[in-house]
Order: sequence, then structure tokens, then C-alpha cells
Amino acid sequence: MITKRIIPCLDVDQGRVKKGVNFVDLTDVGDPAEIAAAYEQQGADELVFLDITATVDHRKTMVDTIESVASLVFMPLTVGGGIHSVDDMQALLKAGADKVSLNSAAVRQPELITQGAEKFGRQCIVVAIDVRKQGDKFQVVIDGGRTPVDLDAVDWAKQVVALGAGELLVTSMDQDGTKAGFDLKLYQALTDAVNVPIIASGGAGSIQDFTDLFTQTSVDAGLAASVFHFGELTIPEVKAELKENGVLVR
Repeated sequence: MITKRIIPCLDVDQGRVKKGVNFVDLTDVGDPAEIAAAYEQQGADELVFLDITATVDHRKTMVDTIESVASLVFMPLTVGGGIHSVDDMQALLKAGADKVSLNSAAVRQPELITQGAEKFGRQCIVVAIDVRKQGDKFQVVIDGGRTPVDLDAVDWAKQVVALGAGELLVTSMDQDGTKAGFDLKLYQALTDAVNVPIIASGGAGSIQDFTDLFTQTSVDAGLAASVFHFGELTIPEVKAELKENGVLVR
């Protein structure tokens, strides 16, 4: 049986780790390389690095920052933000990323998903989907939460998997930073729809939230930022509790 993963996320803006609520009101948390090294020591299974303003600022992800992070950690590293071409993907992989994450670019250039999968393998291509509830639908939003698009998240998930995505990183904008728990209905719908690993993001506020996520949905990983960044929870604490509840973790 596949073990579940616990993944901290570094949302990086201008070379600093930031964290907000519902994608706004960002607070400075610290240096990405130092924070990454601390998560390595805690036993994080992977690390996600998202350059959250690269797309809006029309610039590429900071390769030098990725190099400094990759030099300090040995866990798998997924990097996203400002990726617009296969060459951009290659530069990040050379800098030390193990996987690349496409979000806005996947919506605007869906062929990039296939191109990346063909060149680097499906396992390298993560499609990130930011989701906001619109009535009983799950709407896709791009540009760091700024631009809603006419796409249903479940339908879009099916499309990107067909195009070559090997993994999905799905963030509930409604839950992001609220510490009110994961959007279980969203992840139940997604795991019913696709057969690739799904990382659930947005809303982690307690150990119980992780337990609920893994006992009530079939997602493969839980991602969090605030509760780990500010020391409210540690990764060993979360893993110990999950084991007690019969969830297989690494």
C-alpha cells in the first residue's frame, strides 16, 4: 500500500518565503534555503517551492534561489512559477528541482504539459490547480488567484492528466491560510475523477485536519504552510498521529 506524504510549501515572493490568507495579505516568513533545511531535519517527504508572483510579474522563477535550496536538501523538490517553455523546465531541473509545476501556463498553453511529459517523463510534470467555489461548482483560477477562468476543476483535472500530467497539486483558495480544514468534497471529487497522485493544499490547521484528509479521501499527500512555518505543528507530530489512526506514512 502506498504511504501518504506530508509536504511543506514555500510560497516565495522576491526571494523571501511569504504566507497569506486566501492568497492575499502576505507576511514575510524567512529565507527559503534556511526554512527548507529545517524541514529536511524534521523529516518532510517532499518540498514544494512556488514563486507566487513570477507569472504576474512576467519573469522567470529564480534559478539561483532553487540552486541554494537544492544544495541544502535531499528530499524531492517540486518548483513552480514563471514556467513558460520546455527550456524553463530544463533550467529548473538542472538547478536541482525533481519536478516542475505548471499552473497558469498549463491553462494558456496546454501543449506544454505534453511537451514536458515527452521530454522529461510524466513523473516530472505536476499541474497545479487553484480552485474557488462558485455555487456547487469548483472554478479554476490562475495568475496567483487573480484571474478566474471558465473551467471546472474536475473537468480540467481530467484534461491535464490526458495531456500527460503525472501529479496534481490542488489548492482550495477558499480554505487557503484559514486553518479551517481541507475541502474534503473537492478532493473526493478529484480522486474519483483521475488516477494520478493528488496533493491536497489549503486549510490545514490541526493534526485532525490531516487525519480527516487521509481517512475520508484518497489523496496521496497533504501540503501545508502556515502551521509548519509558525511552529504550530511539526511534521513528526503529524506523522505520529496519523500512524496512531492507521494511516501509512513514511
